Amino acid sequence: MEDGGKSDVPKLPIPGKRNILITSALPYVNNVPHLGNIIGCVLSADVYARYCRLRDYNAIYICGTDEYGTATETKAVQENCTPKEICDKFHAIHKEVYDWFDISFDKFGRTSSPQHTQVCQAIFSKLCENNRLSEGTMQQLYCDTCKKFLADRLLEGSCPFEGCNYDSARGDQCENCGKLLNPTELKDPRCKVCRTTPRVRQTDHLFIELPSLKDKLEEYINETSVNGSWSQNAIHTTNAWLREGLKQRCITRDLKWGVPVPHEKYKDKVFYVWFDAPIGYVSITSCYTSEWEKWWKNPENVELYQFMGKDNVPFHTVMFPSTQLGTGENWTLMKTISVTEYLNYEDGKFSKSKGVGVFGNDVKDTNIPVEVWRYYLLTNRPEVSDTSFSWKDLQAKLNGELLSNLGNFVNRVLSFIAKPESSGYGSVIPDAPGAESHPLTISLAEKVEKLVGEYVEAMEKVKLKQGLKTAMLISNEGNFYLQANQFWKLYKDDKPSCAIVIRTAAGLVHLIAQLLEPFIPSFSCEVFKQLNLPPHFSLSDERGEVLLASRPWEILPPSHMIGTPQPLFKELVDEEVQQYREKFAGSQADRRARDEAANLRDQLNKTKLSDAKKQKASSSKSGGKPKPQPAADREVTMARLDIRVGKILKAERHPRADALYVEEIDVGGGEIRTVVSGLVNYIPLEEMQNRMVCVLCNLKPAKMRDIVSQAMVLAASSSDGSKVELVEPPESAIIGERVTFPGFEGEPDDLLNPKKKIFETLAVDLHTNENLVACYKDVPFTTSAGVCKVSSISNGPVR
Repeated sequence: MEDGGKSDVPKLPIPGKRNILITSALPYVNNVPHLGNIIGCVLSADVYARYCRLRDYNAIYICGTDEYGTATETKAVQENCTPKEICDKFHAIHKEVYDWFDISFDKFGRTSSPQHTQVCQAIFSKLCENNRLSEGTMQQLYCDTCKKFLADRLLEGSCPFEGCNYDSARGDQCENCGKLLNPTELKDPRCKVCRTTPRVRQTDHLFIELPSLKDKLEEYINETSVNGSWSQNAIHTTNAWLREGLKQRCITRDLKWGVPVPHEKYKDKVFYVWFDAPIGYVSITSCYTSEWEKWWKNPENVELYQFMGKDNVPFHTVMFPSTQLGTGENWTLMKTISVTEYLNYEDGKFSKSKGVGVFGNDVKDTNIPVEVWRYYLLTNRPEVSDTSFSWKDLQAKLNGELLSNLGNFVNRVLSFIAKPESSGYGSVIPDAPGAESHPLTISLAEKVEKLVGEYVEAMEKVKLKQGLKTAMLISNEGNFYLQANQFWKLYKDDKPSCAIVIRTAAGLVHLIAQLLEPFIPSFSCEVFKQLNLPPHFSLSDERGEVLLASRPWEILPPSHMIGTPQPLFKELVDEEVQQYREKFAGSQADRRARDEAANLRDQLNKTKLSDAKKQKASSSKSGGKPKPQPAADREVTMARLDIRVGKILKAERHPRADALYVEEIDVGGGEIRTVVSGLVNYIPLEEMQNRMVCVLCNLKPAKMRDIVSQAMVLAASSSDGSKVELVEPPESAIIGERVTFPGFEGEPDDLLNPKKKIFETLAVDLHTNENLVACYKDVPFTTSAGVCKVSSISNGPVR
């Protein structure tokens, strides 16, 4: 939430106060953030920013979308639009997700702004002046068809490492074995856009001379990693880079979408995204205030805290500080880095590229409130090692910790105060003379004072999970306090003691809401509303608010009238958990396909009911039942085709035909069919292996160069015939199940009569639509797991 409900006047450092500049790693703009991204970066930084404001520090929180680079260009090609249109679309999605999660940015900006270009080019110029840059020649792969050098992510080929040989390794990394690659190391490289083989060409680039900055960088790291209490995972990763030795690092790329290099020789190149993205923190701050240098060039008065996942560490502990040091200017360098490991999903990993996991735009559809999501992610924050998200664990924490502990304590206290004066306090906080001499109250106050001290200590060291756990322990103590005092009996037998207990417990409710505001702000706002207080949260040393925790009976004044108590959390039941597990199983593509299939089934059921009524009416008029038609007389519809979900078990070149593949395809029920396909010129052999496909199984077998083809694999072609792609069922479809066409019911022919040209008649209406779904007219190829699709060909014929 940009500006977080605060003043529109930009904050500047204030002499004599703690001035804290907070950033979280800029999320890349080509996809929707998943829960692992959210806890690793923006949510963790938001908790610390809120804590700083709670403590009355002068803090600002800066973030934004990282918008330049290869991934954006690639996504734009996939979606047939410009990189700017992709960035506009996903920036808005990110902003909406973070708003829903109550993220309190002071500024959420973009790296595609004019200010970003200006700041990047100014830093580059300083590096040039200080002789921190050099020129060099690199060998890169060039696509003659696309007429451009291919960035890492526009390349794929076979992994060169022995024992792997994965045939879809990217130009920068093999996803199968995890090893980093140089594009020229790929075996059998190919352009991901046009599928042709690129050639090696030389190209000139600019490099930052990291070795010349080694001494300054190591001095900074050695001092700051200790003074700033860097997390151990950050220290280990940084030291590993230093042990390997600093090398020249290329800072330019042969792309169009990026910050232009202000150098005559390199004017057709842009800055490499690793170089310009961290500068985004600075440029976004310059969009927040024209006096941005008071934050970024003021190390004596400003502390820089940065939050990120572990894969971003070297860019923030080595690359960006080297860039700052290389300019020779008085930059505010990072003081503290807070790094998370990975949050896994159920039994696997979150994956943006594969769409696996719960994503930021999914959470709104669960009816689980934002405070529950924030609480669960933060209790599960992977601070030291990887952690896992599971629906059962979320249920346990909601029901056992938020509902039974926290919500129960707050509701018991406020509901009792709100009871009529005959059985409660008529919604008025009672006076509590003698609290200082009430043994159980004094014991509670001592425990709470200690816990608040531990909370502050943990939060100052950015141990967020420990801070949350400590705040929740105060709620535990509150519940024990109520039980030990048995306030419902005290109300009848000892009203003065009951007043002490209730006023103290009400003060504890107020204190807990304050301490939890950085973690679950919507909960704290609701509690303050029920306390009939404005949502102003403060735990300042200067105002004595921390000390007040040792005297909780003095936090709320006597005679203060509270609002209307309401339950704060709702139980999550087993049936709902199972529904969510099923709803979010598989990839996002699988989920969309399931939703589309469910909608089609609903429409089909309505159609069936309507047809059944018409048929019944017609049958009653004719006085009998309709007779089944022989195959020869049946209407020519898609129901007559036996199209099944199949899996290619093995594909190889036809021994006697250069343009043909021979595939062994599992079509279900233990049946393996041999199929001959003319796809050699369109789909590489390695991409034909282990593919899910749609197979037409009731064509008459045909001999093709001495091999009998027993079925046909369906594929779509582009309008000019230059590109062909397989029609693919969802990954979770069942091998052997029939591909159906809602509205066209009936058993398929055992074997299509070639003289009747049934398939040929229907094929003229087979095509892909604008959403890449294979269709007969407007009816999609449908399986139990969803609809069948192609990778990129829209509005192309299917054969």
